Amino acid sequence: MIVVLDVFTLVPQEILLERPRVISTKVGHAWDLPDNTFGAAYARFMGSRNFSPDDRPPVRFMETEELAYVAMCAREMLLPMCLMSVLGGTARFSDKQRSLFYQHYFPWALKAGARSTDLMCVYYEKHFHKDLEDVRRKWGIIPAPPPPRPNATIVAPL
Repeated sequence: MIVVLDVFTLVPQEILLERPRVISTKVGHAWDLPDNTFGAAYARFMGSRNFSPDDRPPVRFMETEELAYVAMCAREMLLPMCLMSVLGGTARFSDKQRSLFYQHYFPWALKAGARSTDLMCVYYEKHFHKDLEDVRRKWGIIPAPPPPRPNATIVAPL
């Protein structure tokens, strides 16, 4: 609830007034966009994981419609899942996987998270037609580094 309240104060008025949703009827056109666009990248990502934006259950137990909408936005962006994946997911890794994660991907994630725009406040659908690289630059998104070559020494950046 505290996270939702903090985020609620940051969500732009336009988003709260229009209440856009990341659901199939609103973003289905992303499949038809040119390959270099943000929308096409979204569609490829969702399709490669066989995931539909309509699979999420409705938000319940919120005191106001505004809080329920903000909680739903957070769910659509998978914020709670990302945090839980980092905290609990690494427990299932092998020692080699855990080492790769903490030495290679975790430093990137910290840097990328510190540099990027607050993505909770982005009206995603209005950017689907834009070039993916332009969107990444505008929002300060650093793509994940490729996995290191086999037998390469992993050195964590300082």
